[in-house]
Amino acid sequence: MPVLPRLDRRALLALAAALAAGGGQAPRAHAKEGRGVGALPLDAVADGVHVFRAPYELIDTANGGAIANMTLIVGDEAAAVIDTGNSHLAGARMRAAVRATTDKPLRYVINTHMHPDHTLGNAAFVEDGVRFVAHHKMPRALSLRSETYLAQVERLLGAQAEGTRIVLPDLLVEDRLVLDLGGRPLELQAHPTAHTDNDLTILDVATNTWVMGDILFIGHIPTLDGSLLGWLKLLDALTAIPAGRAVPGHGPASVVWPQASAAERRYLDALRSDIGRLLAGGRPMSEAPAHAAISERAEWALFDEFNARNAIAAYHEMEWE
Repeated sequence: MPVLPRLDRRALLALAAALAAGGGQAPRAHAKEGRGVGALPLDAVADGVHVFRAPYELIDTANGGAIANMTLIVGDEAAAVIDTGNSHLAGARMRAAVRATTDKPLRYVINTHMHPDHTLGNAAFVEDGVRFVAHHKMPRALSLRSETYLAQVERLLGAQAEGTRIVLPDLLVEDRLVLDLGGRPLELQAHPTAHTDNDLTILDVATNTWVMGDILFIGHIPTLDGSLLGWLKLLDALTAIPAGRAVPGHGPASVVWPQASAAERRYLDALRSDIGRLLAGGRPMSEAPAHAAISERAEWALFDEFNARNAIAAYHEMEWE
């Protein structure tokens, strides 16, 4: 979740309670302690698929920036990490978890989008000589926000921010790209503007596990930094595609797809409907936070903190529809 320069708002860096619709999970396998760094605990959600299920916290020195779900996928020849946390420290803890889980070389670090809780740990993996992979629009989006993101980490983590820097992708996905980990293809898909303008999903073909990044929020109110209408359109397309399980950007390690998207869809529909009524009645943008999606308040963590921002973003988009 982002710092949102467009509205000059501090980053939405939070995780939320997990409400998986019938989603079972394999027992959590805690990785061993890494050298000098506490390795993150990983959940084994499918054969060769391991997920750090992030705590439901804002970034602070207690979590060191490890506040978004991160995924490790291991093939016969190599491994890939998807998303890296909000600091070098968070990335280093994920790297320690990788080394504690597999001796296969790490070949790729994939970012699902540019937000700092998914990208600022990239620096911890540079020494591994990996390829950094992302949506073709991600380098520009991350570069434009880099100063804000780094300043925020320094402000909130202090000494724990040491080593945090921007590492841009060197392998870009224009539409689709298949990465092979050795008998284990990963199908990467670049999407049109939805949660952001650079959302990327990763399908592990071997286990039919879909790593969705922040296209899917569970328990935490969805945060809008792209297009409300585009997000709804994308959900229409994605929910028509079956998968064995989905890994959300925030929430439980895995959930049942597409059932787990229902709550997010309901919230986004409510936001669109309520903003549409305000516009039809000629009401100003300043009234949007008090009226948009208020019926959803009890259903989402951090609703009061972030719904107002979503309401303003949606109003701004829809008034020009």
